[in-house]
Amino acid sequence: MNKILAIALLFGSFCFGQQQNQEVEKPIRNLFLAMKTVNPELLKSAFTEDSILQTVTKDGGVKTDNVADFISSVSKSSKDDLDERITIEAIHIDGNLASVFTPYSFYYKGNFLHCGANSFQLVKQNGEWKIQYLIDTRRKENCNRKN
Repeated sequence: MNKILAIALLFGSFCFGQQQNQEVEKPIRNLFLAMKTVNPELLKSAFTEDSILQTVTKDGGVKTDNVADFISSVSKSSKDDLDERITIEAIHIDGNLASVFTPYSFYYKGNFLHCGANSFQLVKQNGEWKIQYLIDTRRKENCNRKN
């Protein structure tokens, strides 16, 4: 009986962990779906009101972008122009804070443009995970294009 209980608890915690990871992934997946389908409402819904977007530059500096400007830029694209293919490598959750690391390959109008990694910080607000902070790297070489 103890073995059955232990297996049931282990399976239950695994299922809960999977569900929790899917909830954390949802705004990230919505971000890239919104880019691909040019859906500004879905794109905006992925972020908190005061979220921060940054990119690490080639010289090691950090460039900050405005989320509203990013949404506006995406809105000017055509459907399927923007295709960022990610692999979720790590998810860490502590209460209402989550960290997600995703290597990616970015394609513009079907052509490979660059690759890199995204580092997301998410917060759970009113029962929903939202992107609070996103920083990425961008390069054209040493890309593993399995994505």
